[in-house]
Amino acid sequence: MLLALNKRAVIFIVFFVSFLNLFAQNSQLLIKVKNGVTGEALDRAQITVYGLSDLFFTDTLGELVISNPPIGFLDFLVEKSGFQLEVKNHIPIIPNKALEQEVLLQPLGNKIDWLQISTKSSFENNPNNPVSAYSFNREEININPGAQGDIFRAISMLPGVSSSGGVYSAISVRGQGVRDNVYMVDDIPLTEVGHLEGNSFFNDPNGGRFSIFAPRVVDRADFQAGGFGSQYGRRSASYLGLYLKEGNRKNFITDGQFDLLGINVNIDGPIKSLKNTTIFLSMRYQNFIGLVNVIGLKDIGLPRYADFILKTTTQLSNQWKLSSLVIVAPERYTRDINHVKADKNLNLVYMPDFKRNKMVVGVNLKKQIKPGFNFTQVIYHNLYTSDITVGKAYPRTDSLGKRINNDFSFNPNIQEQVYSESKTGYRTFIQRNFSKKTGMVLGIESEYIQLKNNRIQHVNDTQYIYYRGQNFPGQNYLILLPEYVNIESNKQAWNHSAYINFNTHLFQRLTLNFGLRYDYLGFNKQGLIAPRVNGKYEINTSNSLGFAWGKYNQDPVLSEIVDQKESNSLNFEESEQFILSYNFRWKSLRFSLEGWNKDFSELVYKPQQGYPLVLNGERGYGRGIDVYLSKKLSEKWGGQISYSRMLSQRIMSDDTEYPFAFSQPHQFNFLLNYKFSSQLFFSVKYRYATGKPSDEFITHSNVFNDV
Repeated sequence: MLLALNKRAVIFIVFFVSFLNLFAQNSQLLIKVKNGVTGEALDRAQITVYGLSDLFFTDTLGELVISNPPIGFLDFLVEKSGFQLEVKNHIPIIPNKALEQEVLLQPLGNKIDWLQISTKSSFENNPNNPVSAYSFNREEININPGAQGDIFRAISMLPGVSSSGGVYSAISVRGQGVRDNVYMVDDIPLTEVGHLEGNSFFNDPNGGRFSIFAPRVVDRADFQAGGFGSQYGRRSASYLGLYLKEGNRKNFITDGQFDLLGINVNIDGPIKSLKNTTIFLSMRYQNFIGLVNVIGLKDIGLPRYADFILKTTTQLSNQWKLSSLVIVAPERYTRDINHVKADKNLNLVYMPDFKRNKMVVGVNLKKQIKPGFNFTQVIYHNLYTSDITVGKAYPRTDSLGKRINNDFSFNPNIQEQVYSESKTGYRTFIQRNFSKKTGMVLGIESEYIQLKNNRIQHVNDTQYIYYRGQNFPGQNYLILLPEYVNIESNKQAWNHSAYINFNTHLFQRLTLNFGLRYDYLGFNKQGLIAPRVNGKYEINTSNSLGFAWGKYNQDPVLSEIVDQKESNSLNFEESEQFILSYNFRWKSLRFSLEGWNKDFSELVYKPQQGYPLVLNGERGYGRGIDVYLSKKLSEKWGGQISYSRMLSQRIMSDDTEYPFAFSQPHQFNFLLNYKFSSQLFFSVKYRYATGKPSDEFITHSNVFNDV
């Protein structure tokens, strides 16, 4: 009987596998290879598909069709004489689906028209970005171990970048805060990019714990850790440009993930009723109630959030391309008295109820007027709302701080705040080549901002932890009074920017970019000019030297602007940067050595913690060196290793120095990827960092002086 069952099982398995193989016979991979400069098709490009013994070549149209490729994840290498090789990793091959992959090969070094490269080449190799430039594709983001498909956690492996030990998704760069970065999504500026920021009414230096972009949503990420050109502005630490996935032009593909936290579904494909139009839709919902119960961390509270991303792309003609983007990202975090009671050590008696929502709507219209002459227009609307109520529990404890019983008194509504931030903007810029040796980028930006803030503290509150210099004689605690916390504010203003970047190529090897940017801050009617220059000298096709110098003017955080009384207006924070780098490239290998220096002035600081008042006036500096070695994943393995040494200090008005919130004197990162087969992939990473600032606490035994 058992033998008969085994035979039946074997027959069933054989039949089932045969059925899957038959089902997969209709799968297809179409590879299109083009010149990354001119866009023309490249014939006779050699394609090596890892796991297959045959070599493939593109036809006269630059295309290759592979029928019935192995089901799973595919890697392939594209090579052509006179061009840089390109590796595509982790391409999903789905049964009965046709997948299209476009590959842009960049011409080698000095054999090409530099001006065409300046507008079309990959971000890392663009002469406009001679320092601190890195680029990630969707597959590299997805296979980064521990990142869970989160672009910010993937970027945290780069030199000089911190994500607060991996707990938080948001990044800080070279000692500066998470609010100091320029974020662009499909050329639309963003401020709020994370979920579940710190549980305080004031800006948490750690940023959000999770990105608003679900796994496999970001198709490409361009990152520059400093020294970026005049076209990127109003922030000073780094530039991160995200480009979301476009819909597949062949057929609909759906993928998803279901786990203990929730569900994530991605759908993309063509819209047949609209000519030359594709759609990409991502939906995610995460609820931590199951996880906190399973691992016994009920005391942390209950977070949940959702993300809805919709992108459409229409090729109107050979010259015109239109894309639209909608992002809706609500979240909620609650911690009630039951969560406080679950905290056996009474580490936190805080009781928040946070309801927040982020929304982005944007339209991007691009036109290539002719080769070397591109025109882009962007219209967008960003809305951020926050409705917060905060309370506290008052457990009874003995003299050692241990709870006496489980009978807590509490106040669920000590303070509440309703805040909204609305931005409606327009951006337009052109890229124009005048000759084979000169070119220009010219752009203007305008943004109308509306801020509303209504905060009410219902009772006096007491804070027992405060910073140096804030204690009053004989008083070892801080009383937060409603008259200093309450505010009802409504502010509006126009911000404007204009920039120009002039490019020139000298002596066949030297690239120089001269930039000038003007920023106007409408809330205090302040305008500042920021000159910038960078360059690259190509020693040969593999070795180059780069440098960048510039001034950067950074807006105050909008929530801090609306928090101030009318008599207190905040100015730009100002910085000056200098970077010098050496780069080596050979095939899939890259090595860089980079030194940097920053000087800061007019930094915003909080004279008294616990109160909303902030002022300009602190200074600071940062300096460091980054070493980076990477190998793109090809054949079987790839990875990266980096080391950073940095010092970032703020200087108070009395010349006392203290570290920036994210200063890390030593950072070491190691990442290794190894591919066993098309369906078995191994990744490991290790990160070590030192020197996060810490405080020495003075514990007073008699806080109330026997009152």
